[in-house]
Amino acid sequence: MTARIAALTALALCAFAANSILCRLALQRGTIDAVSFTTLRMLAGAAMLMALLAWTRGGRNGGVAGSARARGDWRSALALYGYAIAFSVAYLALPAGTGALLLFGAVQLTMFAVALGRGERLDPVQWLGLALAAGGVAGLLWPGLAAPPIGSAALMLLAGVAWGVYSLRGRGSQDPLADTAGNFLRGAPVALGVSVVFVSTMRIDPVGAAYAAASGALASGLGYAVWYAALRGLSATRAATVQLAVPVLAAVGGVGLLDERFTSRLALASVAVLGGILLVVIRREESR
Repeated sequence: MTARIAALTALALCAFAANSILCRLALQRGTIDAVSFTTLRMLAGAAMLMALLAWTRGGRNGGVAGSARARGDWRSALALYGYAIAFSVAYLALPAGTGALLLFGAVQLTMFAVALGRGERLDPVQWLGLALAAGGVAGLLWPGLAAPPIGSAALMLLAGVAWGVYSLRGRGSQDPLADTAGNFLRGAPVALGVSVVFVSTMRIDPVGAAYAAASGALASGLGYAVWYAALRGLSATRAATVQLAVPVLAAVGGVGLLDERFTSRLALASVAVLGGILLVVIRREESR
């Protein structure tokens, strides 16, 4: 891995973790509701991605219209919005690290389940890894004093399933930046429509709006663009492996910026979930 790819990878992973931190900061310290946060995030993400398309490709073929055209499709856009709204509402009550771990675990388990449904076979070590990951999620949710609120946890798991579906639909994309821009563009009016329905509960102050805009434009839009650039220098296994750092980064950020506790339950669940996923990823690559 070159220094450039390493730097891009580190920046992208920090951006992904920042989505959890920014959402928690906005809902905890800013006066903004979860629906409005999601809407501003979608709008800011769409604006940033379209600006990136125009900047990177607008001058190649006679201007923005020719080469900076957004792509995507409505099914992916709805999966994207489903992830974003469930993510925001779940973070009304979940700590940053717990939410990130549940999200990441649900994403990976969804993708593994689809692979199994399509006929992929797992060896005993991979089954052990899958059982470890699922057991880690179950252990984190097990009733007790340190258990997260079950409703919020269920929403975050739903967000992970939606993101897993979105990721699977994007596999094989010939132009991921244009597809992502198009999906954000399609998701933005959906978000605005939902905001109209919940207008009576809308609360937005400058601080909350700034966090939402940063989540959409920087952590989401710019973060995805940086990640796509990093992927050109990463193998599939390394790309999957480095993403294991995201829940850890979110947990560290939650402790440092939000005064959240890193509990022993979260630590054990993290080892099980991330270790189990790592086993599956490594064995999958070895079998290939």
